[in-house]
Amino acid sequence: MADMLKVTLVKSPIGAIPKHRRTVEALGLTKLHKTALLPNNAATKGMINQVSYLLKVEEA
Repeated sequence: MADMLKVTLVKSPIGAIPKHRRTVEALGLTKLHKTALLPNNAATKGMINQVSYLLKVEEA
Protein backbone atom coordinates (compact mmCIF):
# COMPACT_ATOMS: atom_id res chain seq x y z
CA MET A 1 0.00 0.00 0.00
CA ALA A 2 3.02 2.28 -0.37
CA ASP A 3 1.74 3.36 -3.76
CA MET A 4 -1.17 5.34 -2.31
CA LEU A 5 -1.41 8.99 -1.34
CA LYS A 6 -3.49 10.36 1.51
CA VAL A 7 -4.87 13.72 0.35
CA THR A 8 -6.69 16.09 2.71
CA LEU A 9 -8.51 19.31 1.81
CA VAL A 10 -7.22 21.98 4.25
CA LYS A 11 -8.30 25.20 2.53
CA SER A 12 -11.67 26.07 1.03
CA PRO A 13 -11.84 26.12 -2.77
CA ILE A 14 -14.58 28.79 -2.74
CA GLY A 15 -12.26 31.60 -3.84
CA ALA A 16 -10.31 29.43 -6.27
CA ILE A 17 -10.77 29.58 -10.03
CA PRO A 18 -13.50 27.26 -11.35
CA LYS A 19 -11.04 24.81 -12.95
CA HIS A 20 -9.35 24.28 -9.58
CA ARG A 21 -12.71 23.79 -7.85
CA ARG A 22 -13.58 21.06 -10.35
CA THR A 23 -10.17 19.44 -9.85
CA VAL A 24 -10.70 19.29 -6.07
CA GLU A 25 -14.11 17.71 -6.62
CA ALA A 26 -12.63 15.20 -9.08
CA LEU A 27 -10.14 14.16 -6.39
CA GLY A 28 -13.15 13.19 -4.25
CA LEU A 29 -12.79 16.05 -1.77
CA THR A 30 -16.09 17.79 -1.09
CA LYS A 31 -15.69 19.23 2.41
CA LEU A 32 -12.89 20.72 4.47
CA HIS A 33 -10.69 18.20 6.29
CA LYS A 34 -12.06 15.32 4.23
CA THR A 35 -9.40 12.77 3.27
CA ALA A 36 -9.16 10.58 0.19
CA LEU A 37 -6.81 7.71 -0.60
CA LEU A 38 -5.64 8.03 -4.18
CA PRO A 39 -3.21 6.03 -6.33
CA ASN A 40 0.29 7.45 -6.67
CA ASN A 41 0.41 7.86 -10.45
CA ALA A 42 1.17 10.64 -12.94
CA ALA A 43 -2.47 11.69 -13.41
CA THR A 44 -3.12 12.04 -9.69
CA LYS A 45 0.18 13.86 -9.12
CA GLY A 46 -0.71 16.35 -11.86
CA MET A 47 -4.09 17.07 -10.28
CA ILE A 48 -2.51 17.44 -6.84
CA ASN A 49 0.19 19.74 -8.21
CA GLN A 50 -2.45 22.00 -9.76
CA VAL A 51 -4.28 22.59 -6.47
CA SER A 52 -1.45 21.97 -3.99
CA TYR A 53 -2.18 25.26 -2.20
CA LEU A 54 -5.50 23.76 -1.01
CA LEU A 55 -4.24 20.30 0.02
CA LYS A 56 -2.09 18.39 2.46
CA VAL A 57 -0.52 15.27 0.93
CA GLU A 58 1.02 12.30 2.80
CA GLU A 59 2.26 8.85 1.83
CA ALA A 60 -0.23 6.18 2.93
